[in-house]
Amino acid sequence: MAWQLTDSLDEFERAAAELRADPVRQTVPLSVLENLRHAGLSRYGAEPPLFGWHERDDGTVDGALLQTPPFPLLLAILPPGSVPGLLAALADKRGLPTAVNLGTTDEVGFLADWIAVTGGTGKATNRSRLYVLGELVPPDPAPDGIARAAGEPDVELLVDWYEAFGVEAEAAGPEDARRGVADRLSHDGQMLWENDGQPVAMAGLSRIVAGVARVTGVYTPPAHRRHGYAAGVTAAISRAALAAGARSVVLFTDLANPTSNALYQRLGFRPVEDRVLLRLTSGRDVTAQKGTASLPS
Repeated sequence: MAWQLTDSLDEFERAAAELRADPVRQTVPLSVLENLRHAGLSRYGAEPPLFGWHERDDGTVDGALLQTPPFPLLLAILPPGSVPGLLAALADKRGLPTAVNLGTTDEVGFLADWIAVTGGTGKATNRSRLYVLGELVPPDPAPDGIARAAGEPDVELLVDWYEAFGVEAEAAGPEDARRGVADRLSHDGQMLWENDGQPVAMAGLSRIVAGVARVTGVYTPPAHRRHGYAAGVTAAISRAALAAGARSVVLFTDLANPTSNALYQRLGFRPVEDRVLLRLTSGRDVTAQKGTASLPS
């Protein structure tokens, strides 16, 4: 069994087609790949993305990862017993990660292998929950105002709000706000909630991939909070996703924020799985441990 690492988006998509078998749980890697296709490999930053997959002895694929710097390494599917080989492959290809995003069911095993292989440490800094929409329940009472699609005249406002959102969320490897806004506007993936003609909240939407759209960047500036605007814009953009052909609408919440978790459940979202962001430190060089790594040139 071996991990294969590559810089080639085409090669990865051919090898990791298994991601589409569970598009709800794999919403992030699938939408990232779609964005890279539409906006180019520099969509998230100047450093090239890294992709990888894990092969069984018979050549079938049972694991997948990707990283779009400056974001952490994303372990989409992590086969049991594959972490030592993965760390050797990463160390030889680009260096060990300083942070990793993975399912909480893999957390204990990954940390045990990380400590054994690197002599380092790992600490959970963020825990999130993936939700999928069941039947949409409109907010009651409905907030004052109305939703509208955002457009080019809103760019500066959206950039400011996404930058503020990134600071509040303490985003790991925050994306360039202007680049992100431009990409979302290119596929009608940005909505504002207005009250008396004034924008008071926003929500973004990923491209629809394998029937799934993900709500992102739900944000209300502090001066406009506690009026239900976030619920209004989330419900509106979820309706828009369904009208555009999405079969499932999903979103992530920070588990440390009970308000947002309760809000989305009231709107009809149901929990699917939890993920964790681990900050990592290494205590030794592992580049010599290559026995289970296979690295394409």
